[in-house]
Amino acid sequence: MRIVVQKFGGTSIQDPAQRTVAAHWVVKAAEAGYHPVVVVSAMGRAGDPYATDTLLSLVHSLPPPPASETDLLLHCGELISAVVMAGHLRQAGVAAQVLTGAQAGIYTDDRHGDAQIIRLDPAQLLTVLTAGRVPVVAGYQGIGTDELVTTLGRGGSDTTAVALGAAVGAEVVEIFTDVDGIKTADPRIVPEARTIPDIDYHEVFQLANLGARVIHPRAVELARQFSVPVRVRSTFSPSTGTLIAPGRGGLDSWAHRDPDRAVTGITHLSNLVQFRVVRPELEEEWGYRLFARLGQRGVSVDLINLFPEQVYFCVTENLRPVVAVALQELGLPYEIFDDRAKVSVVGSAIQGLPGVVGRVMEALSKEGIQVLQSADSHATITLLLDRKNVEVAVRALHHQFNLDREASS
Repeated sequence: MRIVVQKFGGTSIQDPAQRTVAAHWVVKAAEAGYHPVVVVSAMGRAGDPYATDTLLSLVHSLPPPPASETDLLLHCGELISAVVMAGHLRQAGVAAQVLTGAQAGIYTDDRHGDAQIIRLDPAQLLTVLTAGRVPVVAGYQGIGTDELVTTLGRGGSDTTAVALGAAVGAEVVEIFTDVDGIKTADPRIVPEARTIPDIDYHEVFQLANLGARVIHPRAVELARQFSVPVRVRSTFSPSTGTLIAPGRGGLDSWAHRDPDRAVTGITHLSNLVQFRVVRPELEEEWGYRLFARLGQRGVSVDLINLFPEQVYFCVTENLRPVVAVALQELGLPYEIFDDRAKVSVVGSAIQGLPGVVGRVMEALSKEGIQVLQSADSHATITLLLDRKNVEVAVRALHHQFNLDREASS
């Protein structure tokens, strides 16, 4: 069978009109000779009746439920979406059958709220396809080794779609969203940002991991591991969007020699807090104690800058109180800097190319933006800034590397 997995995000199935458009894409795939597998997120966004954050708000004022019960609550959003979407497909003349994550064969570990897929058994899914029906799978969920419902964390429906695509040998996984592909920058900040037509797994992983929200990094990593082509496209546009596949990219064979065209995209994260922790007098193992305790608390740190007498690092805002309590328990003096953000320049052609950092600093210097800290890899340059400077920095870097213009042939 020629199989295509089509995943529809919450903003693509928010209301009946949008769900009718989504159903059209499924019909179109079937007419082209494919056997579609549909994966859905919860409908809408926070405030909409069945969105994930809306469901979570039902217990905000109550004693926190066990993590396993929170997963039970949250997985309902995708189940509701699946049943409603199946109804729209039947209305369009398509035989459809709803499957939970467990019924689709998604087996996970027992980390409720952020479970990892450990095994896939698509037997029931393939049975539905062989019978000529379209499976409509509730995304974001699976079943743990304890046979309890688990959820896969934010962006988990992307992961569901790619995992199923790998399991059934799909020709492509289509991620339908409300933008027409992966952009050179956030179009809310840079209106002239272009859609990247082709991109390699590595570059899109860096963009997603450093702030781009069109596809989840875990889904990209799964796609890379199993060489699953992924197309990110708009539900509401005929544009072909962005194809993510091995060796794909928009750079010509000579572009890696030109710092003007070395960058694929600019991305950012705005919700960071920076800590400065001071070494206690005569304390030799303070760094080990610090990071061991943060690891025990499940804290992932970013932009670490370690000196003999002090260390700087960043965490997301939601982890601020967790880190503060850990430092108080350890008796380590510290200082907190709120309102931090990071802006990243991403491009595989950056590696070994002189002049890129100079152009980055030139663009920010012209805008009077101070760089507080930096880090780099062979495909990224990341800068820590005051949050108030993020939008100006993104626009300046986008213009500096000519991302608002098509590359010359």
